[in-house]
Amino acid sequence: MRTELPKPGADELAHSERLAAVIRAEIAAAGGAIDFARYMELALYAPGLGYYSAGATKFGAAGDFVTAPELGFVFARCLARALAPVLRATRGDVLELGPGSGALAAELLLELERLDALPARYRLLERSADLRERQRAMLARRCPHLHKHAEWLDAPPYEAWRGVLVANEVADALPVRLFALREHGLFARAVGVESDGRFAWRELPADVALQAAVEHALGTARELPLPYLSEVRPMLAPWFGEVAGTLERGTAFIIDYGYTRQDFYRSERNVGTLRCHYRHRVHDDPLALPGLQDITAWVDFDDVADAAERLGFETRSLASQAQFLLGNGLENVYADAYSNASEEAERYRLSQEIKRLTLPGQMGDAFKIAAFVK
Repeated sequence: MRTELPKPGADELAHSERLAAVIRAEIAAAGGAIDFARYMELALYAPGLGYYSAGATKFGAAGDFVTAPELGFVFARCLARALAPVLRATRGDVLELGPGSGALAAELLLELERLDALPARYRLLERSADLRERQRAMLARRCPHLHKHAEWLDAPPYEAWRGVLVANEVADALPVRLFALREHGLFARAVGVESDGRFAWRELPADVALQAAVEHALGTARELPLPYLSEVRPMLAPWFGEVAGTLERGTAFIIDYGYTRQDFYRSERNVGTLRCHYRHRVHDDPLALPGLQDITAWVDFDDVADAAERLGFETRSLASQAQFLLGNGLENVYADAYSNASEEAERYRLSQEIKRLTLPGQMGDAFKIAAFVK
């Protein structure tokens, strides 16, 4: 997938080079190569330098990609209808992971207020100081009277709690291990450095952990064309345990683009799902522009279900985003918003938002919403 990328500015290039120097030093210390999962972790989360740790705008028209809550209020209003019964039953909290710009939090609070289902606390798990300030500003602007419900966390709650966990486009940014299945064996894809300082792909014999993860993902009887490149996400189960382990009663909603395992590892999907996002361009070179671009991979929802069920959750549902929105009041949300729109331009924007959220060629099929109940 070749995509012409906009040229970064001088300050951006200098920032990327500072992160690249950190990564090169780690590669040298490791003897010439590091597993791609470690490269991805540094590129996204290195303190002060990684994509999600630095202060540049990530979300919306001025950033690199648009999430469903950034499009408008429709997604949040439908999601609120799924959250409301759980909050009424538990009288608990909402815990949102990776709240981004704060758009989802603001719209959920407003809609939950209309539904008479406000949580005791709306907790935002956000480690970035810059993003916290943006989230505070968003809530102050959109729902100042509800700001008192908001509470920011540095880490998941350590005490038992009840309510709803919401993770919208979080799991896709967990580092993945890339593998190459070739005629002469299984290899871990790693990152090294060329003589001119550029990052380059390396392949190393697969270690025991990667062999086990790939065997679990592919199954022993799966026939695939060779070479076959894809990825596994070993951090997913520990991550789910960390963020949801203390939820004693309630529902965890995991929202992301992904597949069931059978669809994830199809024979025709032989280059994996890893993708990069830079200024609304999608491409497949994660070794370019470290620190300036998002790196993601699609989610294996069977993997999520395995992790949830090991913690005592029951898989309640897995639906495409279009199915979920239609099942949670999309028609009513649209009708109410359309009738209250004062201008034709507003109605047009609303219809475009609905299309992007639901059509198969847009977000409707690619995004899935899984609900796990305890």
